Amino acid sequence: MDQPIEKPATRIVAEALGKKFNSGWLFSDFNYTFTPGNTYAVTGPNGSGKSTLLNILWGQMPPTQGTLTYEIAGKPIDADGVFSQLTIAAPYMDLLDEFTLAEMVDFHFRLKPLLPGLTTSGIIREMYLEEATGKYIGNFSSGMKQRLKLGLAFFTDVPAVFLDEPGTNLDDRAFQWYRNLLKTQTKNRIIVIASNNKEEYPPEATVISMANFKSKNR
Repeated sequence: MDQPIEKPATRIVAEALGKKFNSGWLFSDFNYTFTPGNTYAVTGPNGSGKSTLLNILWGQMPPTQGTLTYEIAGKPIDADGVFSQLTIAAPYMDLLDEFTLAEMVDFHFRLKPLLPGLTTSGIIREMYLEEATGKYIGNFSSGMKQRLKLGLAFFTDVPAVFLDEPGTNLDDRAFQWYRNLLKTQTKNRIIVIASNNKEEYPPEATVISMANFKSKNR
């Protein structure tokens, strides 16, 4: 039996990142290298910059200062190629309410690759949403939408997964399902979780406190 082909390692290198708004600097001098096979928990009080940092790391928001580099096998990739290296699940991330669940899953995986061995119908079963296959996303409960976001993120074959407050709107069963995904779907990937709830990230996660990058207004 052929051995699976090992993909070149992807790293995310942040150098002296900082973000300033009208009220002043939210954080500055953020230096960190994110490597495969590790989970990182970004913590800090509300307003400390957790979500802002994630938005910068996944390329949605530019930093005010510093540089961010995605590397594959030690070589930087073009900014336009970053999108293909990651997935996102966040409470503020929009889904297409006009799509049915089946259409939403199919649309997502036209843009991003499935993990090996999975099918779009299999993913719907994994999210235990089979009864909602033909239901419009706009009619989903908040918990169902969060399950969908998490499922799309975890079951996409990319090296980096970003999760902002992943337990939002999940009931007990769904939260345990999420915790199981953290155990089974994170091997050799970079997992970055923004949360102050220790139940949302594994005990072995590397904790990054935004308090360490708090900048004085200048």
